[in-house]
Amino acid sequence: MARGDRRAQGLARVAVVVRAGAAPMWWSGVFAAGVGVLLPGLTGRRIGVLAGAALFIVATAVLAGRHRKRYAALARGAARAGRHDVLQDRAVTVRNWRRAHRWWLLGAFAVALASSLAVPAAGGLLLAGAGTGLRLKAAWLGHRERADDVLLWVRVDGLDRRAGAPAGKPVRAYRCTGIAAGDATPGGARRRGDVLV
Repeated sequence: MARGDRRAQGLARVAVVVRAGAAPMWWSGVFAAGVGVLLPGLTGRRIGVLAGAALFIVATAVLAGRHRKRYAALARGAARAGRHDVLQDRAVTVRNWRRAHRWWLLGAFAVALASSLAVPAAGGLLLAGAGTGLRLKAAWLGHRERADDVLLWVRVDGLDRRAGAPAGKPVRAYRCTGIAAGDATPGGARRRGDVLV
């Protein structure tokens, strides 16, 4: 591990940032797919659901595997967080990410609903698959954190420049802390006492 510099930074958990979009994408996708099933569309319900199932699988695989090499490289070079670095709460990280992406999330939901007029449920299942992929990527990060016995953090100002991307080009390095730091477990779930959720 590289030695950290002495400048204090605001840090957000990498896994929490990745996981932040999973729930809104999943639930809005499921809702859009449910509404879509009620409509016959241009292709009919059966074709729409089959196409949606294929899109769900593809979106899950793409989002779960995207940029894994980049995450792994940043994790290997992670420097220890400094004594004066500020660890951002999980709720604050999630709120900031969702606020920065709210129009994108609403737009994706609207497109998923509108697509049901042509291909019932397909757009909703695609969006739900994206949410599932993000959850799986966060779980992969959590497995890596447990294996290395560290938690991975990214500078908040680096996230601001990329609207929340924790492995974008502006992110040059991660920081790390012990496994008990912060209020989120490995993988980004909420920490409740000694129970992992």
